[in-house]
Amino acid sequence: MSDPRHRMKRRILLAGAAVLALPGPGVTQTDPNNQEPTDVKIKFTFDDHAMTATLYENPSARDFASMLPLDLEIKDYGSNEKIAYLPRKLTVEGSGPFSNERPYDLCYYMPWGNLAMFYADYKHPGLVRLGHFDDGYEALHVPGEFPLRIERIQ
Repeated sequence: MSDPRHRMKRRILLAGAAVLALPGPGVTQTDPNNQEPTDVKIKFTFDDHAMTATLYENPSARDFASMLPLDLEIKDYGSNEKIAYLPRKLTVEGSGPFSNERPYDLCYYMPWGNLAMFYADYKHPGLVRLGHFDDGYEALHVPGEFPLRIERIQ
């Protein structure tokens, strides 16, 4: 039989971990798999290409929209995405892992504070999905580094 003190310590430890996992006051819990579009449309322009995207309903996407317009640099990363570094980190309130990744998702990579624009399959921890590209996304396949303009169009 195990020592009752050991069982009590384990219960306290597990209870403490459960409390830490709960959202704190003022934190909105959202479903990271949610792809509820908003009426916010944005335009990405680089190298004579234009792409549009619809932002999703989450705190990170709202924070991103509040930063627009932005002039950044877009560049290739890996074999399935382009990235652009934001001038500051976005809120990640209510974010968490999601499981329904698909090409042409617009994401935010929390550790580095950059946009991740995927043009092929992906799966990576640390991402918050901001939206999805609607059209012009073929431009993501154009290799190279370019000045990038992001602005709200609706």
